[in-house]
Amino acid sequence: MKQMMISASVLSADMANLAAMAKELECGGVDMLHFDVMDGVFVPNISFGLPILEAVHRSTDLFLDVHLMIIDPLRYIPQFLAAGADLITFHLESESDPYETIRAIKAGGAQAGVVIKPGTPYEAVLPFMELVDVVLVMTVEPGFGGQSFMWEMLDKVKALRAYAEEKQLDLRIEVDGGINDKTVHAAVSAGADLLVVGSYLFKQPGISAGVQTLKDAASV
Repeated sequence: MKQMMISASVLSADMANLAAMAKELECGGVDMLHFDVMDGVFVPNISFGLPILEAVHRSTDLFLDVHLMIIDPLRYIPQFLAAGADLITFHLESESDPYETIRAIKAGGAQAGVVIKPGTPYEAVLPFMELVDVVLVMTVEPGFGGQSFMWEMLDKVKALRAYAEEKQLDLRIEVDGGINDKTVHAAVSAGADLLVVGSYLFKQPGISAGVQTLKDAASV
């Protein structure tokens, strides 16, 4: 398993100060910025889209981890690539053909990943494991920030990590939702090595202190 990385969720940040936020996160030791793109159809909420991603891309050198919670991700892959996405993850529950969507992302030079909601069994991911760079397991229901961690989702993480090791696959397993100093150790122990952190991180006195607290808690 690779070294743990932290992807800070922009959804929880101060949207009025995007450039300063991006710089603070970069200096604070996060590894990536996580963008939750919601269309109000696939999930009930609407978040932000291409202009926000483009603005942040101009203001930071951080890796941009874009999570598409939209009904037809394939349609918008070229635009998100052009806006600066380094990794695009999309839901297997969406209406786009997964194979075509992965191909489109890879053809554009970005990393590709698939996402599953809490109600989707981990087996749905297996046909795509050799094609992607990331598998994202939602540990909350997608569409809202600040939800409680769903501990039972760690069984999926364990199963996917075991499969990846059995097949000697070089990919990351990402978890998104409810990650804090009380849940990070269990997530990493289950096999996750890319952690999306939102509300917890931005409630800390400082970003660097929050990042270090998470890393310390993960290694206990």
